[in-house]
Amino acid sequence: MENIGEQVVCLMAYHLLFAMFIWSYWKTIFTLPMNPSKEFHLSYAEKELLEREPRGEAHQEVLRRAARDLPIYTRTMSGAIRYCDRCQLIKPDRCHHCSVCDKCILKMDHHCPWVNNCVGFSNYKFFLLFLAYSLLYCLFIAATDLQYFIRFWTNGLPDTQAKFHIMFLFFAAAMFSVSLSSLFGYHCWLVSKNKSTLEAFRSPVFRHGTDKNGFSLGFSKNMRQVFGDEKKYWFLPVFSSLGDGCSFPTCLVNQDPEQPPTPAGLSSAAKNPENHQFPAKPLRESQSHLLTDSQSWTESSINPEKGKAGMSNPALTMENET
Repeated sequence: MENIGEQVVCLMAYHLLFAMFIWSYWKTIFTLPMNPSKEFHLSYAEKELLEREPRGEAHQEVLRRAARDLPIYTRTMSGAIRYCDRCQLIKPDRCHHCSVCDKCILKMDHHCPWVNNCVGFSNYKFFLLFLAYSLLYCLFIAATDLQYFIRFWTNGLPDTQAKFHIMFLFFAAAMFSVSLSSLFGYHCWLVSKNKSTLEAFRSPVFRHGTDKNGFSLGFSKNMRQVFGDEKKYWFLPVFSSLGDGCSFPTCLVNQDPEQPPTPAGLSSAAKNPENHQFPAKPLRESQSHLLTDSQSWTESSINPEKGKAGMSNPALTMENET
């Protein structure tokens, strides 16, 4: 490039994209996945009961008592409370046990070998930004290199070894752009539907049955759940997701009869994942404002007698999931 202005613009754009790419990549790698809080772990007495009693109604009763005040709405395929035998805890909604990390990860999306880390609630936003900035970085390289790549094939470049670097750089950037664009587009679709990769392949199961859109609140609220309410933080790899990863608002009309009513319209709480307190209510205060429109729970239609019947449901059996 011979024009000074063109050189300055390209250098600034290149280093800006490169810095954001490295920053988001670093945060994705070194942000520790969040695990369920202590409220989801069974007490010593409850663990002893599970080990001592034969499988059946005794196990059901222990898990029902332990999960009575927890914001748990998903079940196993057989309708049982999701219990992790290895971690000895009741799994929160959207939580799964990672066989690589050997831990239960909150809102687990997948274990990514490219970042050598589990992608979940604590770093999913960073992972999306990493895909976005790496895609922009590769597109920028391919676009600025294109004219010199064309000159290479038309013998318009000096006959030096540098022209082979031009060719390799364009092919590498173009190929990575294609693969990154498909992966980034897929995760944008997941965010718009409020799904994780695991939920896209196996829909979550609620008390009323399987519901692939059970956590979807609409495009705008689905985006805010991942990126937060403050737009100034959306494009920065800093944590701004709503909630604490242990509970999530749903679009279900009929509330789980085993859970207390959901409070709506509460004020937003702090979004720091390291300082999440677990109140005795189904939804976090930082999420409940997402349910203030027509997709809110219809609490007035809940039948108390139905709730009592649900507590003694014999179909609620324990099933270990790993």
